Amino acid sequence: MISCKDIFFQRLHKVCLISLLLHLQKMYFYRVMRFLIVLWRIWFYLLSAVPVVVLFPLLALLLVLPNGYRPFFWIARNIWSRFVLFGTGFWVIKKSKTALDPNKSYLLVANHSSYIDIMLMFATAPNPFVFVGKKELVKIPFFGYLFKRAAIMVDRSNTKSRYGVYGRARKVLDKGHSVCIFPEKEYLDETILLNPFKQGAFKIAIEHQLPICPMVFLDCKRKFPWYTTHGYPGVLRVDIHPPLPTAGLTGDDIPELQQKTYDLIHSELQNDPQQTAVQAIDAWKKATKTA
Repeated sequence: MISCKDIFFQRLHKVCLISLLLHLQKMYFYRVMRFLIVLWRIWFYLLSAVPVVVLFPLLALLLVLPNGYRPFFWIARNIWSRFVLFGTGFWVIKKSKTALDPNKSYLLVANHSSYIDIMLMFATAPNPFVFVGKKELVKIPFFGYLFKRAAIMVDRSNTKSRYGVYGRARKVLDKGHSVCIFPEKEYLDETILLNPFKQGAFKIAIEHQLPICPMVFLDCKRKFPWYTTHGYPGVLRVDIHPPLPTAGLTGDDIPELQQKTYDLIHSELQNDPQQTAVQAIDAWKKATKTA
């Protein structure tokens, strides 16, 4: 006769075995998903590189010509960025909350939470612009050569280089282009919705009396984060806000302008009805815990 004690341990053994199998199944699922995401990322890098390599002679030639940046920008916007976005499985929905003057220069700022932000900015920015970028990007073969000649490069560890940005920005503005900066101090921490802003972008805006055009990338943090822990293709929404005026402002107004721009972008990310960026933080914590 089987005792109650034996029955209890038999059932406990079955429960433990089922729990173990479920745990192994879950671990297998996450490993497969991680592998697929890594393959997807490799595909993204290939898509990003192929047009740059194929069109490199033409692009390099355009950047030598006095007025070659506009056709260069057209290629970056209409061929390269869209090729990468669509090829990676993304389509863009842009919502402009005001009509911007196509003949006016702006300082474009946006939250930066993904490699795909570069392509998204090209595809959705209202006016032709020039990036202010880190000198480290120059080390990328082919792309670095073009980026060095097409963007305003800055060495953040060098005071002279940082101050030189203002003069180089003036040359860009004189040609009728806008300037684009991702103003967050650090942006690789997936647990932070929006990092604090550096003052550099706002100094440039006030120095040159440039209206600041805030742009909000609502989905990149969730669908194509910095790390290969999670992500998936789909819609990328971009909201373009009315410009914040800088006419008459001085250096004393920088902190207020900086905070106002930060609050606007943070509020939209926080209050997004779909909560995509907020969910990205939970997805990151869950993925790293599982790993």
